[in-house]
Amino acid sequence: MFRQVAHRLLTRSTTTTYSIFPATTTLRPFSTEVSTDASSGDSAFIDAWKKVAPNIDPPKTPSQYMEPRPPTPSSLPSKLTVNFVLPYAAELSKAEVDMVIVPATTGQMGILPGHVPTIAELKPGLLSVHEGNDVKKYFISSGFAFVHSNSYADILAVEAVPLDRIDPAQVQKGLSEFTQKLNSASSDLDKAEAQIGVDVHSALNSALTG
Repeated sequence: MFRQVAHRLLTRSTTTTYSIFPATTTLRPFSTEVSTDASSGDSAFIDAWKKVAPNIDPPKTPSQYMEPRPPTPSSLPSKLTVNFVLPYAAELSKAEVDMVIVPATTGQMGILPGHVPTIAELKPGLLSVHEGNDVKKYFISSGFAFVHSNSYADILAVEAVPLDRIDPAQVQKGLSEFTQKLNSASSDLDKAEAQIGVDVHSALNSALTG
């Protein structure tokens, strides 16, 4: 059965071009490309909402919270604009810096002005922000980095701590405890939890000693 279905798909693909979007589909702009008048772009939604729930104020949409990005410059800018945010706070907001180095899952990734658009998943590790001779270092647990074509970078982390606030003795203690738990774990769940602890504390130790 599988071979028959695969054969039909291959046969059709030689004569027909398929698209995930219908021919009449109009793609909506990204939230960073909307005009400054967000209400005009959301008018259709608001009108539809009022018909269904006229006595309830309509919810706000993402475009009403996000400022439009500036266009991609024609020449390479001298600075990288960085937003570094956590679920509960913003560490950096529109900070103009020389470079940011993030702990991507593929390895340490340096982001400079003019970097190609990229989405990178982050792993536990060291994030450093470079501005002249000033370097701010954070340990982050995980997250994502979004690099835009206009030399903007949005870094979203689940948790972040300035490196100088981390106690090396506590890191060594935690690494030892989780290593013991991993060696004595009897279930897959216990092993997985212990392995996460080992990985995070190993990354902490590397950030402190490296």
